[in-house]
Amino acid sequence: MIASDLDGTLLRNDGTLSPRTLQALRTAEDAGAEIVIVTARPPRFVDRLAEATGLVGTAVCSNGALVYDIATRTVVSSRVLPLSTAQRVATRLAAAMPEVGFALETGNQVLYEPAYRLRMSEDAGAELPVPSFADLWLTEAPVTKLLAWSDRLDADTLLAAARQGAGDEVQLTHSGGRGLLEISAPGVTKAGTLEVLCAARGIDATEVIAFGDMPNDLTVLAWAGTGYAMANAHPAVLAAVPVHTATNEEDGVADVIERLFAGQVRPAAAN
Repeated sequence: MIASDLDGTLLRNDGTLSPRTLQALRTAEDAGAEIVIVTARPPRFVDRLAEATGLVGTAVCSNGALVYDIATRTVVSSRVLPLSTAQRVATRLAAAMPEVGFALETGNQVLYEPAYRLRMSEDAGAELPVPSFADLWLTEAPVTKLLAWSDRLDADTLLAAARQGAGDEVQLTHSGGRGLLEISAPGVTKAGTLEVLCAARGIDATEVIAFGDMPNDLTVLAWAGTGYAMANAHPAVLAAVPVHTATNEEDGVADVIERLFAGQVRPAAAN
């Protein structure tokens, strides 16, 4: 199995999948490898990518909260964040960091309160405002992630502060977004969900090659038999993962796949 993150990893900086990388993925599939997308992105983003590239298969979305069948556009399994937990954590973080705004990711939409001013051009039409912080907690939609955003604090600072305030009640991480913290149900990680997926397929961790660039990729890069950090990765990822490949702009994922399936090199030693 080849498990790859999207932004900053499989995709170039303009959000596209290069012809070279797409061909490399198809070569791996023809050789018998399964390709699994492992991303912080919601299913709606994966749908657009599939429409543009013809990719099919399975995606682990929302940092492990959802397993998504790309071809049928079906959520196969989910591990949602209880709304009461999201509200409790957000209230605690808001008291500690009054400048932070909050939103709820449902997989289909983003519900945001007035203090959450981050807008994603690719999410136009899916972002829905609510009148106040209190109105966030009136939704009946399942929540895949609580999002906390600041235009003043960077994501690493937010993460460190949230770890002090939220403890083990939730899973905290970030994927490099501008001042954006991603909060999931406790124990929900990319690696945890991928491990369950692999077990169902009879695939051992040693048979998995993974690629990533951000702190939310660390669990899967450590779990996989071979984990590659992109050369453009977050400093914490470059420090933690000993095996690196070229940048996403240089088709680093394709470079590894081409060499592996050409029989020229063996996978690097397990992390």
